[in-house]
Amino acid sequence: MTTKTSGLHHVTSISSNPQRNVDFYTEVLGLRLIKRTVNFDDKYTYHLYYGDEVGTPGTVLTFFPFEGARWGRVGRGQTSATAFVIPEGSVDYWVDRLESKDVDVESPHTRFDETVIPFFDHDGQPLKLVTGTSNIEPWADGPVPADKAIRGFHSVTLDSLNPEQTSTVLETLGYESTAQDGDRTRYETAGSRVSVIDVLDRPDALRGQPGVGTVHHVAFRTPNTQTQEEWREPLSEIGLRVTSQKDRQYFKSIYFREPGGILFEIATEGPGFTRDESVSDLGTELKLPPWLESDRTMLEERLPEIETATPIGAN
Repeated sequence: MTTKTSGLHHVTSISSNPQRNVDFYTEVLGLRLIKRTVNFDDKYTYHLYYGDEVGTPGTVLTFFPFEGARWGRVGRGQTSATAFVIPEGSVDYWVDRLESKDVDVESPHTRFDETVIPFFDHDGQPLKLVTGTSNIEPWADGPVPADKAIRGFHSVTLDSLNPEQTSTVLETLGYESTAQDGDRTRYETAGSRVSVIDVLDRPDALRGQPGVGTVHHVAFRTPNTQTQEEWREPLSEIGLRVTSQKDRQYFKSIYFREPGGILFEIATEGPGFTRDESVSDLGTELKLPPWLESDRTMLEERLPEIETATPIGAN
């Protein structure tokens, strides 16, 4: 098999209150709410999607906001941080912005010749801003000036229970080890964006616990359902159990849990988020799959209302 994944498609996390989630990721980070739907496995819970203007694969961060759910603990066996690309020269702007919004932000540092700003969202989920280049254009109508705005993902950090076997999975997906810094090994693939994965080797660290403030799964992108199906054989050959294909409306998905404890997904690049909304209307209405349309009235009454700001021009 010659197919290689070209990088990340999306990252899905667990959060608490949906309104606080929308406020943080749109008003603080300047991402666009591109889709509000429900968790297809739990229709009484939202599934919120954020990204660039159209939800380009490689920019999409999604959340299941489970109000009243237990708080998680980030640790081994989990994705321990999600990182976004910011332009060179924007570090001071972002530190000032995060501090002014009362965000828990740490001092910038340098790693692999990049400047990294670690911080935490309102639920304590670890995030990072990393200086670099990207072919992603930021959302022009967001609250952050375009020359400072987030340009999709940079990478994720995997705090693996078994780094050696996680490495085998990443190599099967087309990644190669390119650098090391202490307990962190960097892997890269030949994608045009979001081509970086960092793997930690921390045998004495605490194991993570799922819940609010943790990542649920990481998705890699593949062009279409044909290339997606081509992954089954090589993944099975290294002992992984791959699910049947799931229809997520905006992409098709297959899932497997790698030996380091982290749930992986391979998602198709299409059909995309404009299949049921125009670009200008993305994220403005509750969208449901056909099999849940008969429940619309009940769900709209039961799901909490979400208010969105109108951040255009508000820097």
